[in-house]
Order: sequence, then structure tokens, then C-alpha cells
Amino acid sequence: MIALIQRVKEAKVEVDGVMCGEINQGLLVLLGVEQDDSHEKMQKLAKKVMPYRVFSDENGKMNLNLQQVSGELLIVSQFTLAANTQKGLRPSFSGAGTPEQAEALYNDFVDFCKNQGVNTQTGQFAGNMQVSLVNDGPVTFHLQV
Repeated sequence: MIALIQRVKEAKVEVDGVMCGEINQGLLVLLGVEQDDSHEKMQKLAKKVMPYRVFSDENGKMNLNLQQVSGELLIVSQFTLAANTQKGLRPSFSGAGTPEQAEALYNDFVDFCKNQGVNTQTGQFAGNMQVSLVNDGPVTFHLQV
């Protein structure tokens, strides 16, 4: 399971011109599911994202996590994170999870985060989404379990 996390000042996601989710300061999480992913891997990744220290303390050091800054989450499914780009000029998605597997793990990830007491917004699973963000820093990390 893959999470590309970006520290944002604001982010939003729209489908067909309709706002699905919008946050202020927090994390935009682009989430990809691979074939061998499981509920255990989802929990491990969620338990890494939530306390990940990417926000600056009073000394300008990345020592604070999402909850310590009262941040928000915008979680967007992103199938393309599971692409194999090692050969050729066209990505292969053979290692990606099935749509059913990916949707179930995506929903479990969202529920886990919501249960941590963090304002959690989402995109539309498998939708054609337009994501807008103001990356703060920029700060972006690739997390994988």
C-alpha cells in the first residue's frame, strides 16, 4: 500500500465541477493499493501517516504531527501510484489491486483516520477527480508498507 502525502495549506477535490472534499491546513493523502495489500498493511500505513511528523514546531523543525497542529486530511484514491514504470514508455498496472480490493482498503483507511478524531474529507473512489492544492513547503513524502 502506498501513500503519497503532501503538507498543504489547503486542498480540494472536485468531480464534474462538484466539490467532494475540501480542507485547510493538513495533509493531502494520495492512496494506492497493490495486489498483495491487506487490512493489516492498511492499518500499518494509517498508523504511520497519522503520527508522521511533517509540521514545523516553534523552531522550524518538522517535529509535529497532524493532530498536534489540529490539521485536516483529504484522502484521494490514486490507482496510478501502483504503476510499474521500470520498462518502456507506458506504465504497467499489473501489480495494482483489483477495484473491489482497492475500494475496500481505501474505505477502511478513511474510516481508520476518521476514528482518530481528525476532520477527514475524501474524493470519489474511481472518479475522474480534479485535485487542487497549495503545497506547504513544498513538503511531500512517499510512504509504503
